[in-house]
Amino acid sequence: QVQLVESGGGLVQAGGSLRLSCVASGRRIDSFNYMKWYRQTPGQRRELVAGINIGGSTTYVDSVKGRFFISRDNAKNTVYLQMTSLKREDTAAYYCQGLIWGGPDIWGQGTQVTVSS
Repeated sequence: QVQLVESGGGLVQAGGSLRLSCVASGRRIDSFNYMKWYRQTPGQRRELVAGINIGGSTTYVDSVKGRFFISRDNAKNTVYLQMTSLKREDTAAYYCQGLIWGGPDIWGQGTQVTVSS
């Protein structure tokens, strides 16, 4: 069974940094066609934050460009989201998603990030 488990969330002051981790089990992290980080606040739709494809190309939503960085460590079977210069509006539950073409989307359980002023 393929699973994704996020960690690394917490409470941080505005301007601070956090690194989120998404560890895969049951499948090699570099075999997912796409790994993505989403975030969601109560009552809002889940928003795509960043993604990395199987070739290593990355994409970001405009609001986090230059502040968030997605990366993949194949040896640790993990995808990271390094978040810097955090703002209050970055407060959300962050979710990791793994995409396999022709297969089901795999989601983690989420990790909460709270940015205080």
